[in-house]
Amino acid sequence: MSIGRDSVEGRAFIDTFGGIFEHSQWVAEEALDWLADGAPTAQTVHAAMVQAFRAASAEKRLQVLRAHPDLAGRLAIAGELTADSKAEQASAGLDRLTREEHERFTTCNAIYTDKFGFPFIIAVRGKTKDDILAAFEARLDNTPDEEFATATAEVETIARLRLDALLPGSAA
Repeated sequence: MSIGRDSVEGRAFIDTFGGIFEHSQWVAEEALDWLADGAPTAQTVHAAMVQAFRAASAEKRLQVLRAHPDLAGRLAIAGELTADSKAEQASAGLDRLTREEHERFTTCNAIYTDKFGFPFIIAVRGKTKDDILAAFEARLDNTPDEEFATATAEVETIARLRLDALLPGSAA
């Protein structure tokens, strides 16, 4: 299909879907080259965005990972999360942690980021804070390559969940 990025349709697409991948509008811009003909659905937009994301260099995908906030971290405390991230973290109860739970998240965030060079990323919808902490601690044993692959897969899942919410009735 390839809608022009500067066309009315292209700008509308970028305006609508530019925030699906956290602070990474370029994914929506590149997805225009991969978009299938017809009315966009969560499935077709997700497929195009994932193609664009996977076609990018490892460094560019790493930038997307680094654009994600720490779970229950500094940005959440300061109220500076994107609306999507805020709602996602709240759905898992990460906005209602005890002092001990917050300390555990803070410790895990620091260890994880030191080891892998990007924040821990997990699609939190449908998970409890205990589920998330268990995954956090288990994934600390991954190799950097394993964790890069896991985190990028989680980013793609988060994008799909966001698209399903944005385009109701089009979920496959």
